[in-house]
Amino acid sequence: MIANPNTFYLSPTEYLEWEGKQLIKHEYINGQIYAMTGGTLNHASISLNIASVLKSHLRQKGCRVYMADAKLGISPQGNFFYPDVIVTCDPRDKKERLIIYDPCIIIEVLSPSTEAFDRGDKFKDYRQVDTLKEYVLIDAQKINIEVFHLNNNGFWELHPYQETDVFSLECIDFFCPVALIYEDIEFTE
Repeated sequence: MIANPNTFYLSPTEYLEWEGKQLIKHEYINGQIYAMTGGTLNHASISLNIASVLKSHLRQKGCRVYMADAKLGISPQGNFFYPDVIVTCDPRDKKERLIIYDPCIIIEVLSPSTEAFDRGDKFKDYRQVDTLKEYVLIDAQKINIEVFHLNNNGFWELHPYQETDVFSLECIDFFCPVALIYEDIEFTE
């Protein structure tokens, strides 16, 4: 989640050096840094649920699943984000120690304060990643999953899923009941 931006400009190199010394995470967008705020327990549980089922599915398949502490770089020149979950099957990312550059799937768990950004400008940045095949938005306030899939013609198609559906991630041949992603989640009225 993004809090208030700092008012000074940093180059990508300066940001990476500076951020490595900070106690909290910061995203880097067009030279500005944004402190990451904490999320809700539902947000954390949903992130863990999806990461767990993906990790189990991808075991021994050459892919890796990362959670919120993994930094995603749109390019070495920036921008840099901390998605809730990242899946990479690209051998180049196996050599990285700090930043993922070649994911096939990016997952964001939506919160009211960041939903518009996750759907808009952040997705616009994510679409610049050549290896990205699927972008997943998971609602933390009600049961709703949206999967944006890059089709063979280079267009992003939306596939919405509700409580009784089985959703899929085509690029990793993954199928999962939506209810499993929302396991142990309590919604307030």
